[in-house]
Amino acid sequence: MAKITPIEFKVFSKYIFDVCGITLKEGKEYLIETRLSPLLEKHGCVSFSEIYYKARRDKDLEKEIIDAISTNETFFFRDVTPFEVLQHKILPDLIDKRGRSLRPGARIPIRILSLGCSTGQEVYTITFVLRALGLGTDMYDIRLIGVDVSNAAIAKASYGVYSEFELSRGLSPAQISQYFLKLDENRWKVKDEYRWLATFETHNIFDTSKDLGRFDIIFCRNVGIYFSPIDRIKMYEKIAAMLEPDGYLLIGATESLTYDTDRFVPKKYLRAVFYQPNPAVTG
Repeated sequence: MAKITPIEFKVFSKYIFDVCGITLKEGKEYLIETRLSPLLEKHGCVSFSEIYYKARRDKDLEKEIIDAISTNETFFFRDVTPFEVLQHKILPDLIDKRGRSLRPGARIPIRILSLGCSTGQEVYTITFVLRALGLGTDMYDIRLIGVDVSNAAIAKASYGVYSEFELSRGLSPAQISQYFLKLDENRWKVKDEYRWLATFETHNIFDTSKDLGRFDIIFCRNVGIYFSPIDRIKMYEKIAAMLEPDGYLLIGATESLTYDTDRFVPKKYLRAVFYQPNPAVTG
């Protein structure tokens, strides 16, 4: 495996920050080496300097680098508690609030965004929860979007096909049979009744040219850990602007907003913590 020099790491980490906002501090040299070494071999490069200069001239190679660096670990029902609070607290409360202001017979709007959705496991887990509550498009106007900076991740998420190993991480055999159709010995596809509830698109949270709209619920779990403190502040400001005044934000189990923003206040439900906009702070 190719080794990256200190000068190459400095140049490459700035390049990665510029193209996708991910901050790589000293000590993360191994991440570039392990994730990008296959690309060096694929493109006939002998050093990280060579592939850097190639990528500056080749947008397709740049996308490959973004895909390799930004692909993070994910699995179905990761950490469990966010989906428990979604099912038993957030969605029932949201439906009750939204339903009160509608005319009889109107579909209740539910707007959910998953930021940094990777290959789609989080989004599909949300669809499993929606269906478990009996929520479909007949009575509910559901808009569930998963976004990620990686084109490859979004392509896989949209297709909704996973290996036996990917399914075994978080799902029981009974759940696999309930949510998926077996394609062959090692591939399963999300059933249409769940897959059609979600859409996916490539998007960078720091891209100011595109407006995703407003949402009732935003999942942004284990995303901020890849950004600098300044960029985390910017990210949560953007989330605050996208979230409805009575909306809900869910972040990673090991994350905290304490030092990044005062735009949200924490709420507890059983073992889970979620956040809602702070009425005392306006943008």
